[in-house]
Amino acid sequence: MRREGSAFQGLGVVMLKELSDNLTSGRMVVMEWLVVLIAICVVYTGIQQIRELSAEDPFLLLRLFTRSAEGVPNLVYVLSYFVPLVSIGLGFDLVNSERNQRTLSRILAQPIYRDALLFGKFLAGLVTLSVMLLALWLMVIGLGILLLGIPPGAEEVARAVVMLGVTIVYAGVWLAVALLFSIVFRSAATAALVALGLWLFLTFLWPMLAPYLAIPFISDSISSSSDLLSQLGILQAFSRVSPGALYAEIVGVLLDPAVRSTQQPLLASLGLALVQPGSIPGAPLPLMQSLLIVWPQTVSMIAGVIVLFVIGYVVFQRQEVRA
Repeated sequence: MRREGSAFQGLGVVMLKELSDNLTSGRMVVMEWLVVLIAICVVYTGIQQIRELSAEDPFLLLRLFTRSAEGVPNLVYVLSYFVPLVSIGLGFDLVNSERNQRTLSRILAQPIYRDALLFGKFLAGLVTLSVMLLALWLMVIGLGILLLGIPPGAEEVARAVVMLGVTIVYAGVWLAVALLFSIVFRSAATAALVALGLWLFLTFLWPMLAPYLAIPFISDSISSSSDLLSQLGILQAFSRVSPGALYAEIVGVLLDPAVRSTQQPLLASLGLALVQPGSIPGAPLPLMQSLLIVWPQTVSMIAGVIVLFVIGYVVFQRQEVRA
């Protein structure tokens, strides 16, 4: 049977309804304020250390995201852990709750296709996360300007805006994961546990397993710096299975203009330095150069969102909906 009208008829209605539910949900309000308060505390304590830096630092405001007091994680570290949790908390019952409440068949009985329903729920979740992250971003920037007393430069603002966009994409990856499990599993508790289990595995266990899995592909002999960089590239390829590793690489380059390669922090941890021909050590890179360095990782995260959503879309289209 051929469908009549656009497949996205009713998309706006579904999106606005879900967005209203998300912004007024007690569960989401608690999670959002928890992330915001923790992040503000981290930034406030980190400002005390940033004040010791020279005011001549042209990227002083970016240090708000990467610096913190001793023993306290920085803001990027906090976001890399809490953003997936909020995304999973938002998306684990998007579809199966409609099934359990027996409202899915009623919704689809209206002039609303499955396409519009699924897109509307996902977009509403992504907008909710974007609003939360934008509010957090504005509070961090405002707190930095107020306490440091130094207005940000155009380059700093541009890098911070790109970092915000990357964080939203990172949240979209885990929202798509939660939506997929919400479609596959009828029980909301099962969907939440599986999504959290996957997050725990990719965040904590995979970084420990990746070096061992890469051993068969690594040569025992390293005769030159190019061989070392090649081996590090293999290790990074395995670690990039985790969205958290991709996010850390992207943000690390964007928020530190002196970083010229995603391998530079890893070399620094080994006590080595990355020296490129014709470059001035420590000289900041333009924003476009930093974007080119992390463009493959950024595209990979965007592709991950699309692939996960498409898988969920196909599964949802094949499922039977009963009254």
